[in-house]
Amino acid sequence: MSTNINRRKALGSIALGATAAISNLSFTHLAFDKISLLEEKLPFRISMNCSTLLHYKLPADTQIDLIANAGFDGIEMWMSDIKTFLEKGGSTATLRSKLKEYNLVLENIIGFSKWCSDNAEERSKALAQLKDEMEITKELGGKFIATPVQGIEKIDPNKYDQYAERYAAILELGDETGVTPILELWGMGALHKISDCTQIAIATGHPKATMLLDFYHVHRGGNDWDTLDLINAGKLPVIHMNDYPATPAFNLLTDADRVLPGDGVCDFETIIPKLYQAGFRGGFSVELFNKTYWNTMDAPTLMKTCYEKTREVVTKALNGK
Repeated sequence: MSTNINRRKALGSIALGATAAISNLSFTHLAFDKISLLEEKLPFRISMNCSTLLHYKLPADTQIDLIANAGFDGIEMWMSDIKTFLEKGGSTATLRSKLKEYNLVLENIIGFSKWCSDNAEERSKALAQLKDEMEITKELGGKFIATPVQGIEKIDPNKYDQYAERYAAILELGDETGVTPILELWGMGALHKISDCTQIAIATGHPKATMLLDFYHVHRGGNDWDTLDLINAGKLPVIHMNDYPATPAFNLLTDADRVLPGDGVCDFETIIPKLYQAGFRGGFSVELFNKTYWNTMDAPTLMKTCYEKTREVVTKALNGK
């Protein structure tokens, strides 16, 4: 790949994204008042990230059953759980059949590879791993795989072009496999600023470049919700859904501090309409690692509670109540 990202192509992506965002704003502004009439049919999917079930150590097929039976529209599965299921004699065909039977959207697969490492050999191994995981995702009927920035400890402002080239390289793998890697924001990781995330994604010049945001991680990374609607949210397939407490301070929060939507201080009633007006129509996928929930609820109860509270928060935000 050329060491210089095509600036003309990147600028074209910026212009197209801005045009789409303006178009979405003008259209949805007119339509938004009517959302209050849509009590039963939300404009977003309510989905579940299987991280919320990690404590229960359930096989992948059982996770699908629980999530579907709780009422969710979509699911994010972990590649580690899928590989364990396959190693024990299961098949991708079985999982795909279950997803189809329940009409569950496979939002993406959560995988971890060091595709952004500064070490060329480590990157090469990571790309081979990622290609294999994309093939598994494709066999399951999925179109996306989450790709948090692994292999570096912090973003070097002098290396934006290199990071863009590395993301472009896995986007090209996505072109080969039909599974798009989503650049994931981590509030305590190297890529914790939305501004860095968007700069890297836009600089690839690739039409399928996209990002995975998370209510907790946006807050944990010290980002400002007031400028979130600058993004063309119509290009975001999924957003991780959770809430966070008022204390401790944002930079002291851990994954275990995430709480159920509505049980924290996140201003969903401002943010969700803003995302809607900026074009978002994807899945709000609940992602929690809260030991209190794991210690006080069985898996079916937690799933049902997550679905009901998330739907309540989203509906309330859309209705402006």
